[in-house]
Amino acid sequence: MQILVVVLLVVASLVALVTQARHDSKEEAGNRSLAVAETFASAPGVARALASSDPTAVLQPRAEAARKRSGVDFVVVMTKEGIRYTHPRPDRIGKHFVGTLGPAQRGGTVTETYSGTLGPAVQAVVPVRGDGGRIVGLVSAGITIDKVSGAVNAQLPILLGTTGAALGLATWGTLLVNRRLRRQTHNLGPAEMTRMYEHHDAVLHSVHEGVVIVGGDGRLLLANDEARRLLELPPDAEGRPVGELGLEPSMAELLASGRVATDEVHSAKDLLLSVNHRPTDLYGGPPGSVATLRDTTELATLTGKARMARERLQLLYEGSMRIGTTLDIVRTAEELAEVSVPRFADYVTVDLADSILRGEEPRDTEPELRRSAVRGVRKDIPFYPLGSRIRFVPSTPQSAGLRSGRGVLDADLTAASGWQEQAPERARGILGHGAHALISVPLQARGVVLGVANFWRAERPEPFEADDLSLAEDLSARAAVYIDNARRYTREHTMAVTLQRSLLPSALPELAVIDAAFRYMPAQAGVGGDWFDVIPLSSSRVALVVGDVVGHGLHAAATMGRLRTAVHNFSTLDLPPDEILGHLDSLVSRIDQAQPSSRGGAAVTGATCLYAVYDPAARSCTMARAGHLPPLLVGPDGTAEFAEVPAGPPLGLGSVPFESATVDVPDGSKLVLYTDGLIEDRSRDIDAGLELLRTVASDTLRSPEEICEAVLATLLPERPSDDVALLVTRAHGLAPGRVAGWEVPGDPAAVADVRAGVTAKLAEWGLDELAFSTELILSELVTNAIRYGADPIAVRMLYDDRNLVCEVSDTSSTSPHLRSAASTDEGGRGLFLVAQFAERWGTRYLSDGKIIWAEQGLPAGS
Repeated sequence: MQILVVVLLVVASLVALVTQARHDSKEEAGNRSLAVAETFASAPGVARALASSDPTAVLQPRAEAARKRSGVDFVVVMTKEGIRYTHPRPDRIGKHFVGTLGPAQRGGTVTETYSGTLGPAVQAVVPVRGDGGRIVGLVSAGITIDKVSGAVNAQLPILLGTTGAALGLATWGTLLVNRRLRRQTHNLGPAEMTRMYEHHDAVLHSVHEGVVIVGGDGRLLLANDEARRLLELPPDAEGRPVGELGLEPSMAELLASGRVATDEVHSAKDLLLSVNHRPTDLYGGPPGSVATLRDTTELATLTGKARMARERLQLLYEGSMRIGTTLDIVRTAEELAEVSVPRFADYVTVDLADSILRGEEPRDTEPELRRSAVRGVRKDIPFYPLGSRIRFVPSTPQSAGLRSGRGVLDADLTAASGWQEQAPERARGILGHGAHALISVPLQARGVVLGVANFWRAERPEPFEADDLSLAEDLSARAAVYIDNARRYTREHTMAVTLQRSLLPSALPELAVIDAAFRYMPAQAGVGGDWFDVIPLSSSRVALVVGDVVGHGLHAAATMGRLRTAVHNFSTLDLPPDEILGHLDSLVSRIDQAQPSSRGGAAVTGATCLYAVYDPAARSCTMARAGHLPPLLVGPDGTAEFAEVPAGPPLGLGSVPFESATVDVPDGSKLVLYTDGLIEDRSRDIDAGLELLRTVASDTLRSPEEICEAVLATLLPERPSDDVALLVTRAHGLAPGRVAGWEVPGDPAAVADVRAGVTAKLAEWGLDELAFSTELILSELVTNAIRYGADPIAVRMLYDDRNLVCEVSDTSSTSPHLRSAASTDEGGRGLFLVAQFAERWGTRYLSDGKIIWAEQGLPAGS
C-alpha cells in the first residue's frame, strides 16, 4: 500500500511538471512574439519605410533578418488595414493578414493563439507610430508553441529517468522504513498499533504514578490523572507554562529546567513526591522533558526511621573502631565523648572512680567519682570541671543508674527536679544553656561499676527516646570494657614500673672525682630493660655502666636486675672492663639456656652494655662495649666526639672476646652514656639523633643536670616506644699534690722510712688525725709485700675530698687472706688490724702483679 501511494505521488508530480512546462511554453511564446513585434515596430526607419513608395523593398530584408535572429516563425509588416508588406513566403506579400487587428489599429497590442500548418502557435500584433504618434502601420510576429517547448521536450527523457530513479529510491526507502517499523513494532499492523496506542493511553491515565510531559518552551503538554491529583493541576493546565500552574517553586524550577534528576524529593502541598526527570531530546527526540512522580510521604517516614537505625549502627561501628585505641583510662573516656558528640549528644561527661584511675580493683563502697572527660558543642556550659570529685545525691539519674546498673532516661529536664537537687545553681545554668534531655548510663565491666557516662542534648531539639537509651547503653558497655582493660593494664604497668624502679638506683653515690646526673624514662608500651649505674671502685676510681636488655615487660626488668647485680659483684673484683663484659656474656648465655626449662619457651634474652672505669689519678677512662652505642666525650673546650671504643657483640652470643680502649679525660670533661631509645626514632635517622646529642651536650656552661634536661627535651619523642637511660658525668681529676708515692727496697728496715715519709705527707695535707692508723696500715701491708711478695715494691697515697687511699704494689700474684689467729700464734693479725682501721680494703690484680689497697674516710672538718 505504501509503495502504491509513493508511485501515485511520483506520477502525479510528473504530470504536474509536464502540464506546467506546457503552460510555461505557451506563455514564453506569447512573450517572445510580443517582444519581437514591438522591437521591430519601434526600430528606426520602419515608419519612414512605410511612407516610401516601395515599403516591401526596404522592410522585407530587414524583417527576414529579424525573424532569423529572434527565432520566431514570421515577422510581418502590414498596413493599418492588414495588407502585408513582408512575409517569409514572398507569395503571401500583398495579401490580407489573418488575425485580429482591431486593438492594434486603436493603438493597443494583440496576443492570440491559433492553429497553423505547423501546429499551435502564438502571434502578436502591435502598431507602428509615425510622427506625432500617428499609427502608420502594423507589425506582427509569431512562433509555434512546439518550437518554444522543444528544450523541455529534449529534457523529458532525463526527467522521466530521474523520476524513475526517484521512484525506485523512494520504493526502496519505503521498504526499509516499513521493515524497520515492523521490527520496532514487532510486526504489528496499523490496527494493532491503534489498539496499542489506546491501551497505552488507558494505562497512562490509570497507573498509580504521575507522568508529566513538558515542551521545549516550558509549557505543559501532557499530565495523566495521577499527576493531576498529586500536583492538584487545574483543568486547563495543558498548554500553560509550568510556572503558572501553582506548583511549589522547587518543583516548577525542576520541570522547567530540563535537567536530569533521579529520585529527588520535592514537596507538593502536604505530600512528599519522589521525582525522576529526563529531557526528551537526548537521542534526537523533540525538545522538552518528561517527569514521573511517586507519592513517598509514608515511605519517607519509614525511611527516616531506617536512616536513624543505620546511623545508630554506624555510630556503634565507629565506636568500636575509635574507642579503646590506647591503654590509657582517661583517654578511653575521652574517646567515648568524642564519638558521641555531636552525632548523638550535644554534651557528654564521664565520671570514674578514683580507684579505677589508679589502676586498682573497683570498690562497691566508693561514694565519690572524679570527672574524667567533658566534651560538647560549646565550652561555656557550667558542668563540673575536669578533675572535680562528685558525690551524686540519691535523687539524681546518675545515682539511680549506679544503684540499678541500668541506664536512666530523663526526656524533659525542665520538668524533672531530682537531678537539680545535686547543685541547684549549676542546674539552672545548665538549663539556661538549653539542656533539655539526659541519659545517664553506668559504666560496668565484669559485673562491677567503674563510673557513669552522661549524655546531654541542648542544641538539638529532639528529646532522647527509648532507642537512644539502648544506643547509649551499647556505647557505654563497649567503653566500659576498654576502660577496664586500660585499668588492668595500668595496674600491671604500675607494678612493672615499680619493680623496675626498685631495681634501678634511686640516687647516685656522692663522689669527689665526678659530678653525675641521670634520667630514666620508661616506654609508653611498657617497662623495658634499660639500666645505668655509678659504682665506686678502689683508689678513687669510678665505674660507669649503662645497659639495655632486649624486649619489654616484667621479664626484661627482672633480667635487667640480675645483670645489674652481676655487674656490682664483678666490679668488687676490680676486673678490667673487657673481663667484666666477658663474665656478663657468660651469665646471659646461661640465662638463655635456662629460659626454656624455667618458662616453657625459647625466648632469647640478649642485652647490650657499656662499662667504663674512670681513673682520676691518671685522668683517663678505660672502656669496653658489647653491642652498645659509643659514649660521647665532651672536652672542657666544648669539643664533642664519640669515643672510639671497639664494638663487641651483644651479650649472650659468646662468639668473640671483648676489647677495651683508654681515652684521656681532662678535668672538666663530660662523659655521656645513653641507651638506643634516646637516639632511635621513627621520624629521624640514627645518625641525625647522634648529631643532635652531640650538639646539645657540647654546651660547656651546662651542668650534668642541665644537660640531662636539654637532651631529653630535644631528643625524647612525645610517646617513646622504648625506655631511655641517660647518664652524664663531669670529671674532676686528682691534683698532682694529692698523690704521693715511694719506692720500697726489699729490706724490712725500709718500713721505718716509709712510715716517716707517710707521716710527713699527712702533716702536709693536714691529716695528722689519720697518721697513726695510716702508719699501722702501711706497715702491715709493706711488711707483707717484703716478706711474701716480689720486687719492685711501691707505696702510693691518694687523697681526695672524701677518702684517703693507701696502696702497696708488687709483682707477685699471691694475694693475702684475712684469717683468725689463735691466741698462741705469733702472726696472722696484720690484715685483721688493717680491716679494723680501714673502711674498705682489697686486692686489685694487674698484668704484672697486684695492688693491696685500703681506704679510710676523712675525719669531720678535714
